[in-house]
Amino acid sequence: MAAQEGMSDSPLRVLEEALGIGLTAAEETADTVAAEGAYYLEQVAITEASEDDYEYEEIPDDNFSIPEGEEDLAKAIQIVQDQATDTYILEQKTVLPSKHVVPEVIEDFFCNFLIKMGMTRTLDCFQSEWYELVQKKVTELRDGGIVPDVYAQNMLLESENKNLKRDLKHYKEAADKAREDLLKTQKERDFHRMHHKRIVQERNKLINDLKGLKLHYASYEPTLRVLHEKHHTLLKEKMLTSLERDRALGQISGLQATLWHMETGRSYNVPEIKVGESDERKNVPEGPTQKGLREAREKNKCKKLMKGTTKDSEFPTDMQPNPNLYLRKEDLCPSKFDYKLNNIFRLHELPVSCIAVHPCKEILISCSEDRLWKVVGLPKGNVLLTGFGHTDWLSDCCFHPSGNKLATSSGDTTVKLWDLSKAKCLLTFEGHSHAVWSCTWHSCGDFVASSSLDSTSKIWDVHSERCRCTLYGHTDSVNTIEFFPFSNILLTGSADKSLSIWDARTGKCEQSLYGHMHSINDATFSPQGHMIASCDACGVTKLWDFRKLLPIVSIDVGPSPGNEVNFDSSGRVLAQASGNGIIHLLDLKSGQIHKLMGHESEAHTVAFSHDGESLFSGGSDGTVRTWS
Repeated sequence: MAAQEGMSDSPLRVLEEALGIGLTAAEETADTVAAEGAYYLEQVAITEASEDDYEYEEIPDDNFSIPEGEEDLAKAIQIVQDQATDTYILEQKTVLPSKHVVPEVIEDFFCNFLIKMGMTRTLDCFQSEWYELVQKKVTELRDGGIVPDVYAQNMLLESENKNLKRDLKHYKEAADKAREDLLKTQKERDFHRMHHKRIVQERNKLINDLKGLKLHYASYEPTLRVLHEKHHTLLKEKMLTSLERDRALGQISGLQATLWHMETGRSYNVPEIKVGESDERKNVPEGPTQKGLREAREKNKCKKLMKGTTKDSEFPTDMQPNPNLYLRKEDLCPSKFDYKLNNIFRLHELPVSCIAVHPCKEILISCSEDRLWKVVGLPKGNVLLTGFGHTDWLSDCCFHPSGNKLATSSGDTTVKLWDLSKAKCLLTFEGHSHAVWSCTWHSCGDFVASSSLDSTSKIWDVHSERCRCTLYGHTDSVNTIEFFPFSNILLTGSADKSLSIWDARTGKCEQSLYGHMHSINDATFSPQGHMIASCDACGVTKLWDFRKLLPIVSIDVGPSPGNEVNFDSSGRVLAQASGNGIIHLLDLKSGQIHKLMGHESEAHTVAFSHDGESLFSGGSDGTVRTWS
C-alpha cells in the first residue's frame, strides 16, 4: 500500500519517460517465462565473450510433477487431464478487471525502477523473494490492491475526445448547411409570396375589368340584337329581290324578242341583258379580289377566243321554278319508317364513299375508295358498268339532270365527267391543289361545282372546259357543295364549322350560317328548297330555314360523326348515315327518331329512291345495303 501511495499518476508514463522503453519487452519476457511454468522478469545482457561461460540454472516446478517410479502410463494421463480440467475451471472463475484498471503492475514498476537505477543486486533479491512468495502462495497479487491504469484511461479519453470533436465538426458542417438551406428557402418563400400577392392583385384587377366590360357590352347588346335582325332581314330581302329581278329581266328579254318579231316579221337578235352589267352593279365599288377575278376572267376569255374555243356558257336568268313547290300533298309519296334490311350488294373491296340514284331509271351509282365507280341495276344489284380512270380514291358523284352523264370527284385533285352511254371520260377538270371532296351539277347541266381540301370551291364550265370562278372565304377544308334546286345559288359546308351561301354568277358569299361546334361533313337542300339540313363530326344534325336564314332545330345523335344527310322525295323524312353504322331516320313532323341497324361497321352514305319505297346505304365494308 505504501508503494501504491508513493507512485505518481501513471507508472507506465514514468517508466516510459525514464527508461525510454514500453511494456512490450517486459511483457514478452514475462509471457515467455510464464509459458515455461515460472514467473521471472530480469534483464540479461548476452555477449559473444560470455556466451560460453553462461551457466543455466534449472528451476524446479512444484506445480506439476510426475511421480518417480510410476510406470503406469494411464495414471499419468489421468493426472494431466485432471490438471487441465482444474486450469479450465480456474480460467472460468477468473474475473477480468475493469477497463479503467491494470492488475499486477506494481512488481513491474519496481523491477523497471531498479533496472533504471542500476540496482541489480537489489533486483535479484527482490525477484527471489517476490517470486518465492508467489510460488509458495504466501502472498497474492490481489492482496496488494489494484492500481488504476491512468495512461490507458487517458488514451481512451483522448480517443473519445477526438471522436467527439470529429462528430462536433460534422454536426457544425451539417448545421451550417442547414442554415444556408433555411436562408435559401426563406428567400424563395418570400419571393413566391410576393409573386403570389402580385398575381392576386392582377387577378382582382382583371376581374374588375371583366365586370366593367360585361356591363359595357350589356349596354350594347340590345342594339346589336336589333342590328343583327335588320342585317338578316336585309340579306333576305336582297336575295329575294335579286331572284325577282333576274326573273323579271328574263321575262323582259322574252317580251322584247316577241314584240320585234311581231312588228317586223323578222327575227332580230335582241341584246342580252346581263346581270353583271346592270346599273346597280356598276355603282357598287369593286374590291381587289373581284377586280383580279374579273381581269383574269377577261384574259382567259380573250385567250379562248383567240384560240377559237367554244364560248363560255351563261348562267340562266329565266329558269323555271322548282316543280316540287307546286306538288299537292296527295301527290307526294307517303313517308315511310318501317324499313327493313332487304339485300346486301358486295360491290367493292374498299369502303363505299358515295351513292347516287339515277333520276329516271332503276339504277344507282356507287363510288369507292378502290378508285372505281359502278353502275348497279335494281333491284337485283347486278353490275352493269364499271368506270375507272381516277388515280386515287373517289369521294363523290352526281348525275347530270338528264341522267346520261356523271360527274365524279377524287382524291387525285380532279373532277371527271363521264358519258354513261359510251362508258368513257369526256372531261377532266384540274385546278384544285388538294383532294376534292364533293361535286354537284347545275340544274341547266352546263356547270359543275366542286369543293376541296384546299379551302376553296370552283365552278367549271362544261362547254368552255375551264374554271369560271373560284370561291374564296372558308378558312378550312370545304367538305360539301350543292346547288339550290333550279337556281344559281350554291351551298357549301366547311370544316371551319360554318355554312355559306354563294351567288354562282358573281362568286360572292351572300350569307354565312353559324351554329355547329364541330367540322361540317355534309349539307343538303330539301326537295322543296325551303330547308337546309347539315351534320357535323360529332353527330349533331341541324335544320335551317332557308327563307329566314335562321336555325330551326338541332338533333344530337352523337358522339359518332354524321357522315351524310339526305331528304326523301316528300321532304318529311331526313336520313343520316352515322359513324357507328346506324342509319337515323328523323320524322320532321313528329320529331321522332327511328334507327336502322344492319351495318357491321361505319356507314358513309345514304340515299332514298324517288318513290320513297327504298333506302340505300353504303358502308366501310365495301357493301351497299337496300332497305325496303
